[in-house]
Amino acid sequence: MVGIKWTSKPLFVLLIILTVSGCGEVGVIMKSQIDTLKSVLKGSSELCMGDIEWVDFIMINNIKYLQNFGETKEVTVTSNQLGDKVGEVSYMLSEHACTDHVAKNGDAAFLPIGTDIYAMEGYKTEFRVIADNKIYEVSDNPNAATIGDLLDINGRVVKVSLESGMDGSPIGDFTMDASSEFIQELLPLSHVSFNEVYEKTKHENSIFLRVHLQDSTSFRLVYYPKANAFTAGAFGTERLNEIIMTQRKQIKAAAGL
Repeated sequence: MVGIKWTSKPLFVLLIILTVSGCGEVGVIMKSQIDTLKSVLKGSSELCMGDIEWVDFIMINNIKYLQNFGETKEVTVTSNQLGDKVGEVSYMLSEHACTDHVAKNGDAAFLPIGTDIYAMEGYKTEFRVIADNKIYEVSDNPNAATIGDLLDINGRVVKVSLESGMDGSPIGDFTMDASSEFIQELLPLSHVSFNEVYEKTKHENSIFLRVHLQDSTSFRLVYYPKANAFTAGAFGTERLNEIIMTQRKQIKAAAGL
C-alpha cells in the first residue's frame, strides 16, 4: 500500500482490532468498548490537530525555565560559564505532545531526549541553567517567596534601561542611583503566581524594562503601572512605581518621544 503513512499508533491499533473482530478471528469485542475507544482517540486527535507553538522551556526540580532568547550571548561548551551537570531531558514535547500535556521534570519543548542540563557558573541553579549552549532562565519557581529568591541578581546589576513597547528596541538608561534603588525595592517584593498578576493586568498596557548584569547578559521585566505589577510575579511598592514612572518620563523626553 504505497503512499499510506500511519500518523497515529492508537488509531492503527483500533483499525486492526476492528478488522480482526469483523472477521471473527478473535473473541467478540463489545460495540460500546469500541465506541469508547473511538471517542478517546477522536479527542486526542483533535487536541493535536495543527501545529502547536511551544515556548522554548525546560523543567527540572519542579522549576520551569525559559530560553533567554536573543537577549544574551550564546554560551559555548568551553566557556567558564558552564557548571556541573544538574539534569537531562527525558521528553521532548515538539512533535510528540498534545495541548493537554502537563509539564513535568525532564520535559523540554525542543531539546532532544538525553540533552544534558548544566548549572551556570556564578548563579544559583534555581535562577539559570545551560542546555544546548543556551541560557535558560527561571519563569516559575514554586519555592520562591520573594523576587530575590526568584532572581539571583543581588549585587550583579549594572543598570536598568527602558525599551520600546512596540519593538523592544532600547530607548535609554535609568540613572545609576535610580537603577540601584530600583533593585533595592524590587528584590524584597513577595513573589506571587502569574495568575494573580494577570487578573490585575490583562487589559493594561505594559512598560518594557531591561536589567543588565555584570557578565554582559540581561533580561526583560514587564511592568504594568496601573496595577503596579510585574509579570515575573510581584506587586510593587509606591516608591518603585514612582522610580519607574519618573525615569520613564525623563528618558522619553531626552529621546524626543
